[in-house]
Amino acid sequence: MESAIVSINLFGAVALLLFGLSQVKDGVQRAFGARLKAGLAAGTRDGVRSFLAGLIATIALQSSTATALMIASFAERNLVAPRMAQIVLLGANVGTAMTAWIVSLGIGWLSSLLVLVGVVLSRGTSNARKGGGSALVGVGLMLLSLHLIGIATEPVRTSAALSAFLVMLDNAWPVALIFSALLAILASSSLAIVVLILSLAASGGISTGLIIVLVLGANLGGAVPPVLATLRAPISARRVTIGNLIVRAIGCLVALPLAGYSAQLFDILPLSHDKLPVDAHLIFNLALAMLAWPLSRPLAALTARLLPEPSSMPDAPSYLDEEKLSTPVAALAGASREVLAVGDLIESMLGQASDALQHADPSKLAAISVLEGRVDRLQHQIKVYVSRLGQADIGEDNRRRAMDVVDYAINLEHIGDIIEKGLLSELAKKISSGLTFSRDGHEELTRLFAITLDNLRMAQTVFATRDAALARRLVEVKEDVRRLERQSAERHLQRLRDGRAESIETSSLHLDMLRDLKRINAHIASVAHPILDDNGLLIESRIRQAG
Repeated sequence: MESAIVSINLFGAVALLLFGLSQVKDGVQRAFGARLKAGLAAGTRDGVRSFLAGLIATIALQSSTATALMIASFAERNLVAPRMAQIVLLGANVGTAMTAWIVSLGIGWLSSLLVLVGVVLSRGTSNARKGGGSALVGVGLMLLSLHLIGIATEPVRTSAALSAFLVMLDNAWPVALIFSALLAILASSSLAIVVLILSLAASGGISTGLIIVLVLGANLGGAVPPVLATLRAPISARRVTIGNLIVRAIGCLVALPLAGYSAQLFDILPLSHDKLPVDAHLIFNLALAMLAWPLSRPLAALTARLLPEPSSMPDAPSYLDEEKLSTPVAALAGASREVLAVGDLIESMLGQASDALQHADPSKLAAISVLEGRVDRLQHQIKVYVSRLGQADIGEDNRRRAMDVVDYAINLEHIGDIIEKGLLSELAKKISSGLTFSRDGHEELTRLFAITLDNLRMAQTVFATRDAALARRLVEVKEDVRRLERQSAERHLQRLRDGRAESIETSSLHLDMLRDLKRINAHIASVAHPILDDNGLLIESRIRQAG
């Protein structure tokens, strides 16, 4: 019965530590999420800045796993070079080791004060105050959990069963390393296991060599959760987490045979045995960073060979079959399907921009430039393909269809340019400057984004079906968009006259985004013009009234 109570107390204290870590991560992301991500993305231009960015982000988030997943998402969007991503994770590993060292300083008496201040702050109205309060509560709970872990393990330290188990591990260091790694994987945190080792070390019943081996195992296991979290991610993201696992695994394999010599050195140095786990944790990660940093380029090349890109290139056209050029109808069908695929890319770009407006997340913008490059290349390939088809006598109907295909491809490419050169820069400026639209202004832009996405989907259907009624509706909706844009601009000017601070700060951004969305809708509606013209419904750019 007593052992069951001890186990419950110990696991409960570890669970509280993990909950405190998650509170810190969630609070920091709520308060500084967009700026933290923007800083992490901007801080990866050279090795030193990449290392510091990973270190600072991990100390702020209290989680190297969170940093690893963020930098993997940036690598997925080509926002960070593979080599720099590996250096960021070296900094993250040092950051989590520094966190363990800081929380072991014996400042548990601050826990109640931090929880109290955090709760008071979390009552605030702004996201920054709520997030900061949640983070302080998390730190307080972490410090409290250290105290509870110490209390929970006190009866265990004198346990004969524990002593026998530690003796067994001390005689089988590879088993001890694997055992510690499994615990870190189950906890999804190397920090939690290092803290647990710290508590056991306080009893003095665990050898210096075994402490080092257990710390190595915690480091190895801590690299596994990001790998598991990115198993279904694109290749570029998986390379980052696999590279981090390779670095830690090699580091542990090299350090394990040297653990005995390291233990002798630690025993000579004037270091406290009670704090040895966090000291060893920090020294190992600093040494690993210094050794692996110069090898970051070969490591990136190795992960590229281990996880090669699929053989089919993403920019290769799927439906432009050279053999079908001799059959105009089949060739035009393929070109039409390829143009629809370009329209899908444009929809993805608009969706990313809309998400960035909603969540102020700079990572949502990273994919837009990549997608726009694909749009440019595909529309060029479509034009070349259709031009080759036009060199033969294909008949008047096929010739007009060919022109419609090329016109739609060109309009989609123009839309991509507006999104990248207009909306992308405007949203990036808003996010980086921490600007916020007024509630009414935000709702107006959100509605116009939603209408634009719906219109693009309608245009795709119009192009594929050549439905005259739907084409007529698309042109009518374009007029609705013009009216909405004009009304939103007028309301915005009224808010300026009323002196609303958010509207004053974001005035140029609001009006520029309205203008860009109106231009996008004009290009979208152009797909309907040849269809209306063929049906005698378009006269001098106006729809002929029915009846």
